[in-house]
Amino acid sequence: MLRRFFQRLALAAMAAVAMAPAHGHAQSGWPAKPVTLIVPFPPGGSTDVLARLFAAKLGDRLGQSVVVENRPGANTGIGAAAVARAAPDGYTLLITGAPTFTTNSLLYPNLGYDPIKSYEYVAIAGSAPFVILTNPQTGLSNVADIVKQSAAGPLSFGSFGTASTPHLAGEFLAQRTGAKLLHVPYRGSAPAMTDLIGNQIPLSIDTLVAALPQIRADKVRALAVTGAERARLLPQVPTVMESGVAGYDFITWYGIAAPRGTPAPVVERLSREVKAMLADADTPQKMRDLGFDPFYADAQAFRARVKQELERNAGVIKAAGIKPE
Repeated sequence: MLRRFFQRLALAAMAAVAMAPAHGHAQSGWPAKPVTLIVPFPPGGSTDVLARLFAAKLGDRLGQSVVVENRPGANTGIGAAAVARAAPDGYTLLITGAPTFTTNSLLYPNLGYDPIKSYEYVAIAGSAPFVILTNPQTGLSNVADIVKQSAAGPLSFGSFGTASTPHLAGEFLAQRTGAKLLHVPYRGSAPAMTDLIGNQIPLSIDTLVAALPQIRADKVRALAVTGAERARLLPQVPTVMESGVAGYDFITWYGIAAPRGTPAPVVERLSREVKAMLADADTPQKMRDLGFDPFYADAQAFRARVKQELERNAGVIKAAGIKPE
């Protein structure tokens, strides 16, 4: 009987060894063809520029081409929904900014995707702060000045779009400080910046990338950055939190996700490769040159951030009475 037991044990061990290469091959077989990285914005925008940098880096690490495909429209909804419907095989990925996950579902019914249920989160792979700007002629020097001056009457602030992250950043500032602010939506950064430089509006909230040339030319003044830390490119400008508004942290970040049901080994490898890509010798500097901060968060932290910001943004939108355009 003992001999029979050891024979069974040996057979089981042989079977396990025989299965191991097949299991390893199933994981290492991906990717066997090019991977598509969908960007739900037109070519040339900030997310597109970042996606093309990442596509080249990830392609090198994966040993397959990563092809950027632009699917703009419906406030990123067209591209996001396309990824949600794609085969969960690891060959279709999404890279997009925070609002796709943390704002759209609060404003638009029938999105075609659910920010929590439709995706396997891979990683957050970058971030960028916004800057609160003023025209030098206003005499505003800091956040406290905004609160004080707005007591005499609402101050207008411009940003691109309605319910965009900079719009919500302004509304959250008003709600946390009691400042009286009136949002003026623009179709993009350029027209908002033109009106700020012309002193048609006293305030604007914009990306650091768009604002930096005008700040350096002394055409506009940076009062504060919206992230939890000072911007490397504007080290002399305080954060809103440093300006006395506790718990204020409004940035945009860029997440990579796959369709729900994508195999866990594929998602885990992608997350590892993103982390390694951000640790490459040249990636951080290339990102900073483009106006982004290298920032990695794994799938668990990604999901937690989405849930936290959905809750926060829901409160901001409700308090401000924001309606979709």
